[in-house]
Amino acid sequence: MTPQSTPGSAETQPDNTQMVTSLVRLRGSLQAAALPLDIPGVDEQRTARQEMVDQLEDYVLPRLMTIDAPLLAVVGGSTGAGKSTLVNSLVGHRVTEPGVLRPTTRSPVLVHHPDDAVWFGQDRLLPDLERVAHATTDPEALQLVASDTVPAGLAILDAPDIDSVEERNRTLAAQLLAAGDLWLFVTSAARYADQVPWDFLRQAAERSTAVAIVLDRTPPEAVQTVATHLARMLASRGLKDSPLFTVNEGPVSDEGLLDAAAVADIRGWLQSLAEDSEARGAVVKQTLDGAIRTLTRRSHAVADAAAEQVATVTRLREDADAAYDQAIAAVTTASADGTLLRGEVLARWQEFVGTGELLKSLENRVGWLRDRIVTAVKGKPQQAERVTVAVESGLETLILEHAEAAAERAAGSWQSLESGKALLAEAGEDLGRASRDLRRRSERSVRDWQHDVLDMVRSEGADKRGTARFLAYGVNGLSVALMVVVFAHTAGLTGAEVGIAGGSAVLGQKLLEAVFGDQAVRSLTERSRRSLEERVRALLETERARYTDLLDSLEIDTDAAERLRVASRRVDDLRFAQRPTGSPS
Repeated sequence: MTPQSTPGSAETQPDNTQMVTSLVRLRGSLQAAALPLDIPGVDEQRTARQEMVDQLEDYVLPRLMTIDAPLLAVVGGSTGAGKSTLVNSLVGHRVTEPGVLRPTTRSPVLVHHPDDAVWFGQDRLLPDLERVAHATTDPEALQLVASDTVPAGLAILDAPDIDSVEERNRTLAAQLLAAGDLWLFVTSAARYADQVPWDFLRQAAERSTAVAIVLDRTPPEAVQTVATHLARMLASRGLKDSPLFTVNEGPVSDEGLLDAAAVADIRGWLQSLAEDSEARGAVVKQTLDGAIRTLTRRSHAVADAAAEQVATVTRLREDADAAYDQAIAAVTTASADGTLLRGEVLARWQEFVGTGELLKSLENRVGWLRDRIVTAVKGKPQQAERVTVAVESGLETLILEHAEAAAERAAGSWQSLESGKALLAEAGEDLGRASRDLRRRSERSVRDWQHDVLDMVRSEGADKRGTARFLAYGVNGLSVALMVVVFAHTAGLTGAEVGIAGGSAVLGQKLLEAVFGDQAVRSLTERSRRSLEERVRALLETERARYTDLLDSLEIDTDAAERLRVASRRVDDLRFAQRPTGSPS
């Protein structure tokens, strides 16, 4: 968005151009400060963020770029306060339909002098509202009415009820009030003490918005009492300088108009503003400066909320990472420290190599010659296959067990935060359990690893296939021996190991060394171990991704908070630089 020339005015001044540019950046920074996580207090900041973006787009930027546009007086107030009747009476003829039934659903109506029509095109004030020239019930439309009874330099906007039972009406009313240079706030003797109007008036005081109060539909005998009380309330809430007009309860004509005398004071005041460019400019400046000051102040709370989103995502990610890092480490350790050389794997391995005297002697005399060990092995191809099946089952069980534990740990830590609990609920699956297809993927991955081991043995033994020792065990037999050695890779087993599992691993190593030699066995073992670790890690990384993908999908910008603070400070710097010496901040 760049400043444009405006009808009957000079182009936006250089200072204004800088401010427009800085406010456009502030708007972009607000939009980038996404707050998707449900953390305490976030709803308030989401609302604040949207309100600020809306005010920048609906009022601040259009007004800065068309600083000489007519003064926009937004007529707002409570249900039944008589806003539409007041607008019709001020204009002098019916331009907006008073609502008999509540809630009244219709588009807002903007009345302006015919010569000012150019100021209210689609690309100016409230750009998201469609411009129409007829009455409509579409709240997304802005009905434009040209009337020569409205003085040039002034436009009057009739807004929905601020306390309407219809949420869309309330939202639109707030949006329209935030887009006005001046609030003509209408209340009545019956409604002036209601909380909702005072919430809006408090916001007006905080933003330094120009406000005039109309005490409407008041019985003549109660005017003095009610007006005095209302004036005290205004003064105590920072609005002592706001003009207060009273309109006595009286007859309404067939055209829906009050007697001209009843609204003469209000019409005269608006007329004088329209005719006095200095006074009109002062109202615009007061409201515009107050809006910009409030935007920069409120943006820091949104920046804090954005930073908290980043911190929460970081914590959730760290919790998920810790759970799965632990699982990866546990599976890696258990697949290399002898843990798997138990149960079914050990039983099938012992069938393959033979137990009895061989293992008993091995436990006491590991220093036997390799040839004696080799000739004692009784393994058959089908027995090697049984070891392979047992290894497959053991590894799958190990992976599934730790994947389940990791999922449970990660989900438990996320459940401790409202944001994590909400993400888990939106995940579409139970993240507290391992993936349904993990067993199938684990089976495939373990088999692929076993094929890797087979290929390594086959490749390493390419020039030994004709030897008696290679032929004695075959590729399958030597492969299962290599798997057994991998499973005891970090157990610190030595030739003096006396445990059954340890002895079995030592025996597997001796068998391999008898065929390939010491160095080749070390290389085969390391490559096989690395291949297994990579496959285990890939499986568990996929499980971890169920959590991290949820966080990534939030698309939280880690730098958004700081960019928002920088953008806000830049606007403040310009605001202070443009402020006349001695004026309040």
